[in-house]
Amino acid sequence: MNMNVYNKVFTEHAHWLVQPRSLEEVQRLLPVGFTSVFLLLQTDRHPPEMTSTSDLEQLAEIELQKDEEEMVTDGPSAPPSRGLSADVSHPYYDVARHGIIQVSGDDNYGRKLIIFSSCCLPPSHQLNHRRLLEYLKFTLDQYVEMDYILVYFHYGLRSSNKPSLKWLREAYNEFDRKYKKNLKTLYVVHPTNFIRIVWNIFKPLISHKFGKKLTYVNYLAELRDHLNYEQLIIPPDVLRHDEKLRAAQKGGPPPSVKTPPPRPPLPSQQFGVSLQYIRERNREAIIPPVLRQTVSYLKQKGLRTEGIFRRSARVQLIKDVQKLYNLGKPVNFEQYDDVHVPAVILKTFLRELPEPLLTFRVYNQILFLQFSLRATRCKQIVESLPEHNFIVAKYLLCFLHMVSQESIVNKMSPSNLSCVFGVNLVWPRHGSISLGALTPINIFTEILIEHFDTVFGSRCPPGQVTP
Repeated sequence: MNMNVYNKVFTEHAHWLVQPRSLEEVQRLLPVGFTSVFLLLQTDRHPPEMTSTSDLEQLAEIELQKDEEEMVTDGPSAPPSRGLSADVSHPYYDVARHGIIQVSGDDNYGRKLIIFSSCCLPPSHQLNHRRLLEYLKFTLDQYVEMDYILVYFHYGLRSSNKPSLKWLREAYNEFDRKYKKNLKTLYVVHPTNFIRIVWNIFKPLISHKFGKKLTYVNYLAELRDHLNYEQLIIPPDVLRHDEKLRAAQKGGPPPSVKTPPPRPPLPSQQFGVSLQYIRERNREAIIPPVLRQTVSYLKQKGLRTEGIFRRSARVQLIKDVQKLYNLGKPVNFEQYDDVHVPAVILKTFLRELPEPLLTFRVYNQILFLQFSLRATRCKQIVESLPEHNFIVAKYLLCFLHMVSQESIVNKMSPSNLSCVFGVNLVWPRHGSISLGALTPINIFTEILIEHFDTVFGSRCPPGQVTP
């Protein structure tokens, strides 16, 4: 709605707007379209009991209907994407097949990315929402012991597929501290008044600390500052809606969201360049300096740290350390007094390689053999790697094997380490890792760590290095 119109109404009704009013009175006296504004003002200025929950719920439904009217003008929706994890043997196949929840690798700082897409929700009569809640918990249970991020794509929520507010309350109550503690940020993409009203309904239940984790994202491009955008699994409907919003904002065709052309790498660049590039500029060193220094420090200081590799570090601090490496300046991890800094730097280095350490080819091999992954087959796959990749992988996996041998103290078993490192060792050439690919990737990585001697013991290139 035009801001000049809003300003006119606020001027005429300023004193009246901030007084407690019933919803019926507001709808009768205020110009059409200002009911939501009033309710939001009311909940900001008065205790929740002065604006009844039933009024807010009624208003939320009105706003959702407005959202649906706008969706009609967006044109026909694409068929809901199907979850690539929808193997019929999946314990939650009935929910997983819709692709509502996806795990999309890590963000820029090693935190797991979990995506919830409203447009993939089928009509309520086709989905058991209790099962949806159980499936969400089932997915989160694999990652809540480490730091993680939630991305909620709101576009596509309709009256026909919307879970009830009662369900939302039950969901919030069931997600106890275990789930909330390590959630670092909840990104709500394309929020509408419906979202803001629902947030006000839940305000009495939500702690101040949890409330600070909420971040509204109006356009997809804003996610680039925080996440690995190319890894995100974004439904086509959400992409089209974002284009429409940007076009409306500019009053013309939407600007391109493509990443600007990359700058040529610095001679001393360590992040975002190939293993070969690093080797050629570091006196033919087989093990990249970042990998060698982080592993060396963690071997001395971090092997017995509980939850090592599961925690994040301050974002700006990680950026500063990356900059030092890229400029060829010395990095002294002792000065940070935090073993999680080199741990995050190590994961970031692996994740930013142009081609994964285990190569693109291995990704397809793992998916093809996912039902017959054994140590002997994994050995064959690893031994087929190019020599440089094999030497670096052997160095890293030897270290991770050492970490796993201290699992009684650090709680990082081969299984737990695989959940952290799997997606940082292998990913597809195009697109993102699907939720269905995570299990075979994690199993493969777990075998490499647990059966390190069997998998890596036979091939001993002349240039190999041990941690």
